Amino acid sequence: MIGVADPSLRTGLPPAPAADALTHVELTWVEKKIEFWIRFGREIAEQILDRRRRVVSFAPDSVFAFVRWTSNDYGTALSRLDIVRAVAAGERCQTLPFVRPGGDILLRADGWPKVERVLQLIDAIEARGIEAIDVSPDHWRHVHNRLTAGEAPRAYDAQQHRAFLLRRRIMP
Repeated sequence: MIGVADPSLRTGLPPAPAADALTHVELTWVEKKIEFWIRFGREIAEQILDRRRRVVSFAPDSVFAFVRWTSNDYGTALSRLDIVRAVAAGERCQTLPFVRPGGDILLRADGWPKVERVLQLIDAIEARGIEAIDVSPDHWRHVHNRLTAGEAPRAYDAQQHRAFLLRRRIMP
């Protein structure tokens, strides 16, 4: 539009992400029936829909873990954990239920034994003093590949994390 200037150009600040540039995740919690929750991630917005549902939003390039568990009369019907990188507007992405528009799926674990194993790996990383949201995306891909092959993934240590942070600082 002519005559409409971006306020960030006047202030020198980066523009705030537009609402449609965010990745939105719908969470539902019906005790012992449907339990969708975020294990880790930096939410930048939240919208409460009703007592049982809310939508949380993530900025582009942020990483979060989305856990889905449902049951029926016979026990667990679904156990799934996805570690996802939120995508920028217009960026290619993989579709994922309850995630709009989708994301870059770094890790996918189906079935309670694998989900439990990933939760243990996340706990182990956090026990080392490393925030799970700051872990290298390559490590999550490695864990996904090793679990798919039925092998034990390598541990993520402080030295590997430091190397990732240094690489991220110098690469665009």
